[in-house]
Amino acid sequence: MNDRVELEPAVFLDRLERTAVRTETPCGDGTMVWRSWGEGPVLVLFHGGAGSWRHWAHNIDVLSEQYRLLVPDQPGLGESAFPPDGDDAMAVARILAHGIDIVLGPDTRYDVAGFSFGGTMATCAGAIHGARVRSVTIVGSSGVGPSGSAVELLKVRHLAGEERVATHRINLNRLMIADPAKIDDLALAIQEWNTRHSRLKTPTLSRSGALPRALAQVVAPVNGIWGELDAPANPRAPQRVVALRALRPDADVRMIPGAGHWVAYEAPKQFNAMLLEMLKRTRP
Repeated sequence: MNDRVELEPAVFLDRLERTAVRTETPCGDGTMVWRSWGEGPVLVLFHGGAGSWRHWAHNIDVLSEQYRLLVPDQPGLGESAFPPDGDDAMAVARILAHGIDIVLGPDTRYDVAGFSFGGTMATCAGAIHGARVRSVTIVGSSGVGPSGSAVELLKVRHLAGEERVATHRINLNRLMIADPAKIDDLALAIQEWNTRHSRLKTPTLSRSGALPRALAQVVAPVNGIWGELDAPANPRAPQRVVALRALRPDADVRMIPGAGHWVAYEAPKQFNAMLLEMLKRTRP
């Protein structure tokens, strides 16, 4: 697909929504919502903190040509209910793993990729499901290597209208997207929807040390992708690459030049091609 979406954001997102198969699994006092696109080997995608399935808006069409994509709104985010223990990363991951068991059955193998906080969840799922997981891909996660840089974000919940949109634009540029020209109407629409539906405190879980602890138990091959200009990682993004390779010498770890934290959105052509190439070594 093109780097830029030509349709109106609402039309584009509605089309993705309508073409998905929706499933719900238990989560706390309610359910966790899953969406699936495509056919073939299963690739599970976990979105980032304060996010939803929409974080993968630029990737679903391309990846679903080769994989059956299974994409949840994670517990306490998007349309999914709050988890019983929102302070324990592994407890949240067990809800995700149980959901995968229900949707796919207990024996179906899958690859899993997670963006930012989703990378922690992907690694925990890899530890929980062991040999069922073909590979784990970590995308821009802060749980690897040195502590990230503090990124100051502006409050938006009290704002409305153009002031709210302008503040979203500032926050996206500070945290998520390095090139201001890539902060288009779709990115702003996704940020607005995600912000309104975010309840889980994901930064605490990302910084809890759960990712490296789980990584030590992962038996599947590991991949890593970072944007060169990943704001939470810089100026130490290269050290995260080195750290992941030190933890897993077998890991295929790469950086995408000029891209920021939300690398799958900002540089979709490069990201999609890179991820598909990485997954070739585990494709059945």
